Amino acid sequence: MEDVTLSERDTPSWLQGQNKAKAAEIAGHFAQIMQVLGLDLSDPHLRGTPDRVGRMYMEIFRELDDQGEPEITCFPNSDGYDNMVIVKDIEFFSVCSHHIIPFFGKAHIAYIPRDAIVGLSKIVRIVEFYARRPQLQERLTQQIVDFLEAKLAPKGSIVVMEARHLCMEMRGVERPGAVTTTSALRGRFAEPIVREEFFNLIKKD
Repeated sequence: MEDVTLSERDTPSWLQGQNKAKAAEIAGHFAQIMQVLGLDLSDPHLRGTPDRVGRMYMEIFRELDDQGEPEITCFPNSDGYDNMVIVKDIEFFSVCSHHIIPFFGKAHIAYIPRDAIVGLSKIVRIVEFYARRPQLQERLTQQIVDFLEAKLAPKGSIVVMEARHLCMEMRGVERPGAVTTTSALRGRFAEPIVREEFFNLIKKD
């Protein structure tokens, strides 16, 4: 068995190789920002902040290392299931591409299988993949539904996302608690009766 040092074993993949150098570069730039703001980098509570911020960005944007698409495995719909598959209340967070400030909320996703199905955890993985990068909620919603369509070729798919945007709560209009809802649908979900069934099924108790 190949020897692995403690530091190598404990260092997460998103902070290895070139990513470690990227984190250090981000830290250097952020230290300059703090200095421009008049913050005292000798303060014990701020001294390590640039390094922490550099590592944080490499962590929350780790999916940027993969510019392709989520790796998921599809399975034959051997039982001929032809009703909705719904995964609701998927908690997610992302970062607004306009201000690099977080937005977060829940996603509700459904598809009606044709010839292929996918593991339920992979639907969560798809959301995480597209969310862990600077995003617009509208684009994020579209990317998820487009991926489902391309990968599964279902009879229909729908994505609804509800999120709070700190760029609207902490600055600008400063409206804490405001929720933005976006949706994208394909195929049979364009039919009012199918869409109504979906919204009834994800309705809160």
